[in-house]
Amino acid sequence: MSEEIEVEALGVEVASQPIELYKVLKIANAVSGGGEAKYAISEGYVAVNGELETRKRRKLYDGDLIEFNQEYYVVICDAPVTVAEPKASKQDNRKAEAPKNKKPASGNKKRASHKSANKGKAEKSTNVSRDGQTGRGSIEF
Repeated sequence: MSEEIEVEALGVEVASQPIELYKVLKIANAVSGGGEAKYAISEGYVAVNGELETRKRRKLYDGDLIEFNQEYYVVICDAPVTVAEPKASKQDNRKAEAPKNKKPASGNKKRASHKSANKGKAEKSTNVSRDGQTGRGSIEF
């Protein structure tokens, strides 16, 4: 049996919904900063719609009731609910930024030699004597 209780709540007007719980506490000036809001929520001092809430980023919508420090706040928002697009991972971002005219890498690593590509590199001799035990080449000074 749930009993309805009438309470007086302060209206917290927000520009968009959903909005995170800790942000509503900051906007309502119920806390001095975001860190304090997150701490109060994680310690169990905040209730949303009559239930204890420990998720700092709990999404709130128009009409949600928040209880904190024996005061009540109600979320007020006239804007429609906006759905955030899922964030792509860094690897997906790199793929999206790759030029479209670029050819995929092939198994053949040999390329035409350009003077600019070999600039500053000393020519290596192909007859390098290697140590039998370590497989390392000798260095000439």
